[in-house]
Amino acid sequence: MSTPGSTHGTSGTTSASGGKRAPRPHRRPKKDPARIVAFRALRAVDERDAYANLILPSLLREAEQKGMDRRDAALATELVYGTLRLQGTYDAIIAACIDRPLGKVDPPVLDVLSLGAHQLLTTRIPSHAAVSATVELARVVLGDGKAKFVNAVLRRISAHDLDAWIERVAPPYEQDAEDHLAVVHSHPRWVVAALWDSLGRWQPDDSGRTAVERLLRADNERPEVTLVARPGRAAVGELADALPEAEPGRWSPFALRLAEGGDPGSVAAVQENRAGVQDEGSQLVALALAAAPLDGPDRLWLDGCAGPGGKAALLAALAAERGAALVASEKQPHRARLVARALAGNPGPYTVIAADGTRPAWRSGGFDRVLVDVPCSGLGALRRRPEARWRRRPQDVAAFGPLQRDLLRSAVEATRIGGVVGYATCSPHLAETRAVVDDVLRTEGARLEWIDARPLLPGVPSLGDGPDVQLWPHLHGTDAMYLALLRRTA
Repeated sequence: MSTPGSTHGTSGTTSASGGKRAPRPHRRPKKDPARIVAFRALRAVDERDAYANLILPSLLREAEQKGMDRRDAALATELVYGTLRLQGTYDAIIAACIDRPLGKVDPPVLDVLSLGAHQLLTTRIPSHAAVSATVELARVVLGDGKAKFVNAVLRRISAHDLDAWIERVAPPYEQDAEDHLAVVHSHPRWVVAALWDSLGRWQPDDSGRTAVERLLRADNERPEVTLVARPGRAAVGELADALPEAEPGRWSPFALRLAEGGDPGSVAAVQENRAGVQDEGSQLVALALAAAPLDGPDRLWLDGCAGPGGKAALLAALAAERGAALVASEKQPHRARLVARALAGNPGPYTVIAADGTRPAWRSGGFDRVLVDVPCSGLGALRRRPEARWRRRPQDVAAFGPLQRDLLRSAVEATRIGGVVGYATCSPHLAETRAVVDDVLRTEGARLEWIDARPLLPGVPSLGDGPDVQLWPHLHGTDAMYLALLRRTA
């Protein structure tokens, strides 16, 4: 029986004396700042093709100005990235709990359901609290009617844990290996196939189910934040003093890993642009190009695809130590401004220009070292941009191909005889890596020599048979960067 303080309804009820009570006011849903921020971030990713790592910080700053604390900010961050990483798995589970095709569910409702599924199946939030909080979110952002639907679906999801659900919704591995892995590890099937093919090329002795599962699991782990101490401007020891919980980089002598968290923005060297946030794989690409042996002088370097500026800043610092200058070119003006900001304060000479690398604004054969880190699918950075796996399509990879080949050919033209070209991409997809270099060598091979890049990454294991190298999240703890080094001989 309802008590006088009960809020289970809004219509009049009969009192013990038989009289009618006045209707109780409708209870307003509680606004949970962490979950509202998470929902807004997911909507921005879906509606505006925003990237979570760009939109979430601005949403958090806005919420913090209204009083949201660090604990809620951490929860919002976990909800956004966790939901995006496991979206494919959650979609399969939600589809099993509804009586309509998943595509018929309104996207905002699906976002709320995914947030609830993540809390129920992957976090330590108690089931009753996860359901209650998500239904309250649904009342705030969707309305009472859709909140009832959310409540019903989440209660079905809460009946089983994640392992039991995967057993129910993933096809058997023996029946369809790629689709099984796609559901279990939350990657589109075509991405699973592409990564598996690439592993077989680069790690032929360890390319079976275990290896690809290790890679897919690594894509779903939270990446460490890695700093770079720009040589001649900051030392790793200075960064370590400011961040005592940090650990040295695995491979780069200029890297420091924030394995247990820490705020890079609090470090003086970062504030003064003498250090920055940069994945260790990205650092290794720049270091290998700088270490490649040259025939002749070493005075002028080019970063032909410089945005947003991380590699350019490291190259500029390395060049300054040798008395060389860097030209950093970026096609998009707004990204060129980011490059200029990254290079600000570099002690050596540098120039930042907004120019199309396929229509060069420089004379042919004028550079000693040239790097082109070409636009690509970004499949090597799915740890950092989990939404990219759902946004990209197989045809996107093919669309990048002509541009990648044109940029590499232009880089060869920009390099003097005896100079070195570095072709890099944040993707392990064979169509964006070895296939591009092979095609350019077929037409330009008479004047190019393929340099073995492996000795230029000292101490880094599991680099394959060469001469190019592929880094992996599950083997090296880096983004899946690819690098080929070519010397122009004629």
